[in-house]
Amino acid sequence: MHIVRAGLLCLLPVFASAAVSGEAVYAKRCAVCHEQISERVPSHESLKAMPATRILRAMDFGAMMSIAYPMSREEREAVATYIGTTAKDTPPPPEAFCSDRRVTVSDKARFVWNGWSPSGDNTRFQPASAAGLTVDQVKNLKLKWAFGFDGDVTAFAPPTFLDGQIFIGSAGGAIQALRAETGCLQWVYQATGPVRSAILAVPNGARHALLFGDQTGWFYALEAETGTLLWKKKIEDHDTARLTGAPIAHDGIVYVPVSSWEETRAGNPDYECCSFRGSLVAMRIRDGQQLWKSWTVTDVPKVSGKTAAGKAKWGPSGASIWSAPTLDLKRKLIYVTTGDNFSTPATDTSDALLALDLATGKIMWSKQVTEGDMSPGERGPDFDFGSSAMMVKTPEGKDLLVAGQKSGLVYAFDPDKKGEIVWQVRVGKGGGTGGVQWGTASDGRNIYASVSDVTGTRERNAEGAMVRHLDPAKGGGLTALKISDGSKAWFAQPENCTTPGCSPAQSGALTVIPGVVFSGSLDGHLRAFSTEDGKVLWNFDSVRDFKTVNGVKAKGGAMDGAGAVVVNGMVFINSGYPRFGGLPGNVLLAFTPDGK
Repeated sequence: MHIVRAGLLCLLPVFASAAVSGEAVYAKRCAVCHEQISERVPSHESLKAMPATRILRAMDFGAMMSIAYPMSREEREAVATYIGTTAKDTPPPPEAFCSDRRVTVSDKARFVWNGWSPSGDNTRFQPASAAGLTVDQVKNLKLKWAFGFDGDVTAFAPPTFLDGQIFIGSAGGAIQALRAETGCLQWVYQATGPVRSAILAVPNGARHALLFGDQTGWFYALEAETGTLLWKKKIEDHDTARLTGAPIAHDGIVYVPVSSWEETRAGNPDYECCSFRGSLVAMRIRDGQQLWKSWTVTDVPKVSGKTAAGKAKWGPSGASIWSAPTLDLKRKLIYVTTGDNFSTPATDTSDALLALDLATGKIMWSKQVTEGDMSPGERGPDFDFGSSAMMVKTPEGKDLLVAGQKSGLVYAFDPDKKGEIVWQVRVGKGGGTGGVQWGTASDGRNIYASVSDVTGTRERNAEGAMVRHLDPAKGGGLTALKISDGSKAWFAQPENCTTPGCSPAQSGALTVIPGVVFSGSLDGHLRAFSTEDGKVLWNFDSVRDFKTVNGVKAKGGAMDGAGAVVVNGMVFINSGYPRFGGLPGNVLLAFTPDGK
C-alpha cells in the first residue's frame, strides 16, 4: 500500500513549455491542414489572430479534439502559444448578466442538488420534497430557457443547484454562476483546463467554497458568493491526468478521484506506454493541504520490455477512478470503482470495487470482477467501471453496494463481507463503449440501469481525424431491477433513432424522482420513463438550434456523461457530446411545467 502524506507542488504557469518547440509541433501535426486553402479549415493567418487560450480549448475539448488527442499537454500548450496571441478572450456581453449580481448561498438550503448526487449514497434519487415535480407535471415539461457555452462543441459538466442558484463548469474551463429562474450570469471564473466534474459546494467560514477539478490535474476552491479563487492545487502531475469524477466531502476534508486517458496514446508507436496510476486524494478544504493520496495501483511503474518500435514498455498502470466516491459513515469507509489496467502486469485492483479507510486512505478490501483487463495494447475487453457504487438497502434492511460495468453487468456487493457478490445481472451486451457507462440510479425499490452498447464504423476524414459513424439501429435500453435479488421488474426498449448521425445508445447517467426516471440518449433526446412499467411519459428532442439567454449561438446534440438534475420544479440537462461519434452541441437546457 502506497499512501502519500505530503504537500503538493507549487503552481505552474499555464503555458510553461521551454522543452517543446511550438513551431516544430505545428509543422508536424498542424501544417498539413492549416497551410491549405479550405473553407472547412481555418488558415494559419486566421489562427494567428486568435487568443492562445481559445486555441488550446479547441484542442482540449473543442473542434480540434480528435486531431489533438495523441498530443501531450506540453505540445498543446506550445503550439497554442506559437500560433495564437496573448490577448484575452472576449468576455460575456453585459446583457448576459443579471441586473443584481449578488450570489446568496444558505447553509440550510431546502432545494439542493449538490455534486454528483443529492446524497452521499450516489443513488441519484431526488425525493418529492426537493424535486418539486409530480408525474403529471413531468408530462407537461416545456423549455424555460437555454444557456450556450461559447466556443464549445461539448457540454458535459452537470449543474449544482442550491435554492435557486446554479454553479456549472464547461469544456472551455469557464465556471459560471447563474440564477436558476432566468439563466442570467452573476460571475465567471476561468479555470486552467476543461471542467466536466460536478461542482461541490461546502460551507467555508461565513461563506461557501466551490470544489471541483479540471481535465489537466488541477483542483480548485472558489468562493461561491464572488467567484474569487481561494486556492488551486495540482494534485496529479502525470500529463494525461483527468479529474473527471466529482469530489465528495466530509468533516472538513474533500476526497478527489483521479483518472486518465493515457491508454488512448498506446496507438502512437512513439509513446512509451504506460505510467499513470489512479488515485484518491484527501485534501483539507480550508487551505487545500493534501492529507493523503492512495494509489489504486500500488506498485510504481517500471520498464518491463520494449515495443515493436523499440520504445520502452512501462507497467503496471491504469485503474483510473472515473466517478464520484461513495461515503459510508457507518463503517468509516469510502468506496471507489476503478477502470482497467493500461499495460502489463495486470493488477487485482483494476475493474474493481475498493473500500478505503476514511481517515488514512488505506485499502481495507477490494473486489475485482474482471481479471487481466488491459486495454488497448494488450487486447483486454476494456470493461471499466465508469459509474459510482450506490449504497442501497434491501426490503429486509440489508446494505448493498450496486454498480454497473461496461461489460453490461450490474453487480450487488456485500459491504460486510469484503465486497462478496450477492447477485449479478446482465442488462446489455457490453464492450469498450458498451454496457453501463456513467451511472445507475435507485429509488429504494428498484435499481435502474441504462446501457450504451453503441456501435458504428470508423474512417479518417479529410483532415486526418478518425471519425466514427454510429449505427442508428443498435444500442440503448433501460432495465429496472429489484434490489433484493436483481430480478428484472421491466425492460424499456430503446426508441427509434432517425436523425442522421444519431444512435439510440443510453450511456448517460440516470436520475430518478418518485414515479419517474430520466434518461438521455445519443440521439439527443431526454426521456422520462415511468418507474412502474418503463413507459415513456415525456420526450424532448434537443437536436436543434436554440435562442439562448446569454446571446451565445448554441445547438443541442448527443446526451452523454452527466444526467439530468431535478430540483425545485425544474429539470436541467446538458446537450452535446461528440467524443465517441455523437453529435456536437454546447447548450444547457432548463425545463419547468408548461415552461413557466
